[in-house]
Amino acid sequence: MGDFCVKNMAISENHLYKKVYAKGTKAVCKHIVVYVLTDYHASRLARENPLKTKVNRLGLTVSTRLGGAVVRSRVRRILRAAYRQLDKEQNLKKGKLIVITARDAAVKAKSTEIYADLLYAAKKLSLLETGEPEKQKSGQRPQESARLS
Repeated sequence: MGDFCVKNMAISENHLYKKVYAKGTKAVCKHIVVYVLTDYHASRLARENPLKTKVNRLGLTVSTRLGGAVVRSRVRRILRAAYRQLDKEQNLKKGKLIVITARDAAVKAKSTEIYADLLYAAKKLSLLETGEPEKQKSGQRPQESARLS
């Protein structure tokens, strides 16, 4: 119970998807395409968050072209799980709008392949924080806030 986890916030407004597609940077992989844009409402959302921290807003796009509802739901589930694993294992930058679009190859892909694509895209789009996550959480927080103010 000590490890409190906030559920990922979803992008639910169509205009945000359009904005990320138009202005964001993208990384194309074998199974997915990842779009990233800085979320200008991240600080407002951080104030509403129980932990008072910035979060990424995640949007998933799985076209009807890929198959029926069962197939699309499976792909969405795998994408969500891969993102959750990446967020847990790597230290992702916060305050971003991230849209993951499934390609045709994602239907037959294993979850490890999707995770590998997501990791590649995160590196290419410089979504990973530099330095070790353990040291950054404990030792460098006060210095960062001092530099910002």
